[in-house]
Amino acid sequence: MECPVIGMTFHILESGHTAKRDKPLILLLHGYPELAYSWRKVMPTLADAGYYVVAPDQRGYGRTTGWANVPYDQVDLRDYSTTNMVRDMVVLVHALGYQKVGCVVGHDFGAVAASMCALMRPDLFTSCITMSHPFKGAPSVPFNTAHSDSTPSSSTTGISGRNIQSDLAALTPPRKHYQWYNSTPSAAADWDHPEQGMAAFLRGYFHTKSASYTGPDATPHALSGWSAAALAALPHYYIMPLDASMPQAIAGMMATQDAGRAAPWLGEAELAVYAGEWARTGFQGALNWYRASTDAARARDALLFAGRSLAVPSAFVSGARDWGNFQQPGAVERLPLVCERFLGVRWIDNAGHWPQQENPAQVCEEVLAFLRRVESGEADRGKI
Repeated sequence: MECPVIGMTFHILESGHTAKRDKPLILLLHGYPELAYSWRKVMPTLADAGYYVVAPDQRGYGRTTGWANVPYDQVDLRDYSTTNMVRDMVVLVHALGYQKVGCVVGHDFGAVAASMCALMRPDLFTSCITMSHPFKGAPSVPFNTAHSDSTPSSSTTGISGRNIQSDLAALTPPRKHYQWYNSTPSAAADWDHPEQGMAAFLRGYFHTKSASYTGPDATPHALSGWSAAALAALPHYYIMPLDASMPQAIAGMMATQDAGRAAPWLGEAELAVYAGEWARTGFQGALNWYRASTDAARARDALLFAGRSLAVPSAFVSGARDWGNFQQPGAVERLPLVCERFLGVRWIDNAGHWPQQENPAQVCEEVLAFLRRVESGEADRGKI
């Protein structure tokens, strides 16, 4: 799908297309380290229900081209701003011949994109489902400082939250946060060249974050707050050993698992798609989004929307055994406060961080049930 106005050519998967464009559009936005391919199990069912369903590879991912695939020190991070994230999807939707999106559904990193699309352009993205990464609300700015004797400090908080790397490093044993690790110059080389091989690494990464994982830290629970001591309860793919790369952290978690039975919901041919694509493209393009989200200066464009709530009908759908629900403490509980027309939380059974791949049937049920409620006007009657 060529979008010359922004110099991009999006690789998309689609189902349910008609030349008349007479079906409501559902836009599916993938997470990390995923692809449009991650929606393969839900697209036919949603299309059979009467929708035109599109899943793009986002900027930095897969077979979408036009972004600068350059080394770490040559990246222009302005390309990875929050407003640019939304602009990409606005341009794509227009290229598809649509002026409204019936629902934007985002998983993981894609949930950030989906919620920001709905926050910034509610006229275009008319409802929103986030999965595995709850919307935290619009960024805030210092308030009521005009007559204060103190000078407001510059923010050290990006989209990902306040940087507590030094606090984590002071723990025993010392730890680090994966998002800040993914923002470092060495992260792409670690991801590109895992010691266990790309397929084994990705198999382990998908497995340890899924409901199939059986390690001692397999049961998610809420955390008391954004502090090193609280976050230390998170598994090593979130709060990593200080001196470990991500492949090493995953290898440590997989030491207790039967690799031959890992991620049974992800077949060898399916795994080969991920391994082949990431070996071809490398991870730096996708990792650039982490760099932008952990850098407070790069998050400033989103301050245009400070104080704004998510106005369109929305819901949170997530795996019942997903630590991602709790990695930002209190975010799930705050959803009714930051979403004006919130239609509730739905937990997907027998699923961890990849519900659309682990239990696609229930994901489809929940998405379609949400759309029926939106189309009936329930969100406008204040029912949740």
